[in-house]
Amino acid sequence: MPRDKVVATAGEALAGVHDGASFAVGGFGLSGIPNVLIRALYDTGVRDIGVVSNNCGVDGGGLGVLLAAGRIARVTASYIGDNKEFARQYLGGELEVELTPQGSLAERLRAGGAGIPAFYTPAGVGTPVAEGGLPLRHHPDGSIAVASPPKEVREFDGRPYVLEHGIRTDFALVRAAKGDRHGNLVFHKAARNFNPLAAMAGRITIAEIEELTELDPDEVHLPGVFVHRVLVLTPEQAADKAIERRTVSTPAEQGTVAR
Repeated sequence: MPRDKVVATAGEALAGVHDGASFAVGGFGLSGIPNVLIRALYDTGVRDIGVVSNNCGVDGGGLGVLLAAGRIARVTASYIGDNKEFARQYLGGELEVELTPQGSLAERLRAGGAGIPAFYTPAGVGTPVAEGGLPLRHHPDGSIAVASPPKEVREFDGRPYVLEHGIRTDFALVRAAKGDRHGNLVFHKAARNFNPLAAMAGRITIAEIEELTELDPDEVHLPGVFVHRVLVLTPEQAADKAIERRTVSTPAEQGTVAR
């Protein structure tokens, strides 16, 4: 019989996290981020953690909360974006950052979860991604302290490909719209983003879900074999979704569109 993976509290969900642990975290910007688990992780006081995520939240939101507190030592991401604190720590030598193409990052997470140690891709060939030299860490004066090494490049059918390694992390934190007691998950529209991939990469994967329900096998986006603990959110927690960038129009502009 499948195991019941529901836990009662965020503290129970995060049992075993420790200083220096690595985390794959779902979400894209603030869309689909496991915000309750991120806040609970902050409350544990863990330090020197490694994070693998598309980006590292925003100033004051998502993973940006852990970043601002100096809890994150290393980030593997594809995007720094509008997070000024992320950029400041990176350029100031406080944070090690491995930048990788977004599609390669997605496949590295999926490959790690599928037990594939490495794969070849054309993305990044002929750039510092493959040739090395990307700054992993800066000196406080902004000069490069540690640069990325060159990667293996091989030719297949006359075309060069770069070798990328699959990613496995100690933990994964994800958010889903629906889930059942066995860890099967369903994501809502764009919030699906990196969540299934991050979940696959974690040795211990923790999912916060907005609704606990029975699922038709045909609607499952991520099977429960990849999920180890399930935290059911309260209605208030489920509804608390930040908007990364709000755009509004004036009444005159609205009228112009209507005509």
